[in-house]
Amino acid sequence: MGSIRGLRVCCLLLCLVIAMPLFARDAPSVGQQREDVLFWTQAQRTTQFPRMYELFPADRAARGSHVHALPEGEPLVPRWDAADTTLASYMSEHHLAGVMVLQHGRIRAQRYAPGFGPAQRWTSFSVAKSVTSTLAGIALARGDIRGMDDTLETYIPQLRGTAYAKVTVEQLLTMTSGVRWNEDYDDPHSDVAQMYRSACENGQPHVVSYLAKLPRAYPAGTHWNYNTAETDLLGILVQRATGQSLASYLSQTIWKPYGMASDAYWLKDECDGSDTGGSGLSATLADYARIGQFMLDGGRIDGQPVIAEAWLHGAMHKQQDVASPGRGYGYLWWTDADGSYAAIGIFGQMIYVDPARQLVIVQVGAWPQATSKALVASRRAFIKAVQRGADAPAGAHPPLIAAPQAPSGK
Repeated sequence: MGSIRGLRVCCLLLCLVIAMPLFARDAPSVGQQREDVLFWTQAQRTTQFPRMYELFPADRAARGSHVHALPEGEPLVPRWDAADTTLASYMSEHHLAGVMVLQHGRIRAQRYAPGFGPAQRWTSFSVAKSVTSTLAGIALARGDIRGMDDTLETYIPQLRGTAYAKVTVEQLLTMTSGVRWNEDYDDPHSDVAQMYRSACENGQPHVVSYLAKLPRAYPAGTHWNYNTAETDLLGILVQRATGQSLASYLSQTIWKPYGMASDAYWLKDECDGSDTGGSGLSATLADYARIGQFMLDGGRIDGQPVIAEAWLHGAMHKQQDVASPGRGYGYLWWTDADGSYAAIGIFGQMIYVDPARQLVIVQVGAWPQATSKALVASRRAFIKAVQRGADAPAGAHPPLIAAPQAPSGK
């Protein structure tokens, strides 16, 4: 009897050992889970966007010992065309978690939704693209990246023999590689929804393995096509050129010296541990505003420029048409005809810089869709409302009542 029982136990253990690889194969990878973010429910977006750096592997961009102060200014009330629209109703209708407006470096408006507070972080999505581009501008100033005409294979030899081999740094900064790409956030089979799902290959980042297989659709430099993976690729280039992670380089060049108030975090690729440049930054609302102020200050710290002048001009001014009247694309910053420029992320993220009015407008949120014409129009209307509020005569604003503050997060 004992021998039969023992045989059964051995058979059970053998079955478990055989089945374990199958269970492992069925478990979603980190990359697959990151892609699933595009298809989260509204409840998931609201609760998880502040926790992305806790849900996925991330590197820390440490703050320094001093903080760039954002003193209070005269309250500003946005003025919409519809008289019954308020900042509170705009935020509620569009599932925004926080809004902040700076003018001349002072806070003129800020509001947090219930459940989100000043000490908590929020994910950036493609706002990170503009930050990655800014780090490239610093690397150019320091000589880590030698020039805009350098080809990608110079820094990423794994791209030799691919459609990306002869693409230049500047073409990457303007999304004009000409390589085929589909950025449809609603299509689970699009490139942007698939690039992290494949298995890791030879210890290379997901993006290098994925892009190396894509064919060319247009001659390089002739066609603009929005492409998240190419900013991931720029992030790889910056990391290889500087020998640092994006988070470490961000901490060293901007976060500490400019005086960000809280640590930031940058999501990592599971295949090689590199930081993903196209999205994945998590920071507080006020530190996002400080990024805008840093740009408004001309990329200067303690009065000294830290960004290459050629990059700064290219980022703030239209380099490519985007089939939208008055708008353009600079070096991974969106541009407007009036000289304003912006870092924009899906689901409602934005840093908007208006040099003429010395304004920085920031919002973070969880739109019900990644993007849509109606949602973009609502964001544009908010910008116009803030600009009208800023143009109102001094003393014309009633007190702005902020929502109750949530308990501080990490």
